[in-house]
Amino acid sequence: MGPGLFWNFPPKAGCTVPQSLLQTMLLSRMAGLKEQQFTEEKPLLPEQRGADSDMESCEQLMPPGDWKEHDVETPYGMLHVVIRGAPKGNKPAILTYHDVGLNHKLCFNSFFNNEDMQEITKHFVVCHVDAPGQQIGASQLPPGYQYPTMDQLAGMLPTVVQHFGFKSIVGIGVGAGAYILAKFALIFPDMVEGLVLLNIDPNGKGWIDWAAGKLTGLTSALPDTVLPHLFSQEELMNNTELVQSCRQQINNTVNQFNLQLFWNMYNSRRDLEMNRSGAVLNAKTLKCPAMLVVGDNAPAEEGVVECNSKLDPTNTTFLKMADSGGLPQLTQPGKLTEAFKYFLQGMGYIAYVKDRRLSGGPVPSASMTRLARSRTTSLTSASSIDGSRPRACTHSDSTEGVGPVTHTMEVSC
Repeated sequence: MGPGLFWNFPPKAGCTVPQSLLQTMLLSRMAGLKEQQFTEEKPLLPEQRGADSDMESCEQLMPPGDWKEHDVETPYGMLHVVIRGAPKGNKPAILTYHDVGLNHKLCFNSFFNNEDMQEITKHFVVCHVDAPGQQIGASQLPPGYQYPTMDQLAGMLPTVVQHFGFKSIVGIGVGAGAYILAKFALIFPDMVEGLVLLNIDPNGKGWIDWAAGKLTGLTSALPDTVLPHLFSQEELMNNTELVQSCRQQINNTVNQFNLQLFWNMYNSRRDLEMNRSGAVLNAKTLKCPAMLVVGDNAPAEEGVVECNSKLDPTNTTFLKMADSGGLPQLTQPGKLTEAFKYFLQGMGYIAYVKDRRLSGGPVPSASMTRLARSRTTSLTSASSIDGSRPRACTHSDSTEGVGPVTHTMEVSC
């Protein structure tokens, strides 16, 4: 703050100021105002002060905007939720759910701070959900607390949707959060219009894997147990800056007791009961459009591939991202933003999005072929070029005149 800026109010009645001092202060203030135009720094956000200031080493904090924090009481306990914006007409809310070892800030800041992503999200209300006890600064859960099961965590979300008056949601989940959102969509399909699922593993752990995990937990510190779930072996061996930062964040900003409960519950999850229609009698699968995302050599790659095999190929996109490691939303936020843009356009939303890389003009809806090379037939612009068309025509009914089109792609970005 420039010199003299503290002199914002007149002196109290009866208070006299020496003329020489007053002149000095006024001159100082004028010089300070001139200098302030170039040198004044913005005040730190509340999250940047004190113990949480080291979060910047992992990723930039969310811009202040109009983010508002809420504690929502659900049938299975309290949820910490952060909201920006208000419901806009019949548009869905963008709802996120983080992975184990993270929270909404650590998991999604880089992605949502991306300039192109902000160009998208200004059209939607955004809702970040933190699993019970996982938010930064959370109090330790009481001894004997029964952490909600994965089914119950999914069962908390209808209360959030109803509490804020959302018509529906487009979910973005990572790891455990992807599993929870998929479960939510299976139980409450009418509330979910689309899902972007990163690193989803639809399978529960077998006895051997469960026992091996227990043994590892007894011999390793909790962060070292969780990190192999988040990062590829190459990232861990190279001990990248992101790995080091996230290890520090897990140690310093996430309550270890609460994290252990969440980690235990995720590792005792059951299989997601999904199969493509016709493959199994009374098969059940996601009814909404889904985009499955995984980084190259990520620990979840095998699970994501299997999940893809259980979904309807006519409304599923499989996106494998090169040079992104275990957390694509942190290492390749720009590429993931572009994929998300096309995903929303395919659903009939945001037909025109400003692209800062192309003279700032609007970019019409297009195919995903700019993202990469597809090993199968890529989704062409025929299914998304008309942004004003009713959304009901954006998928299986949108291929008129172009022949058979499959929405299932394997893409390397």
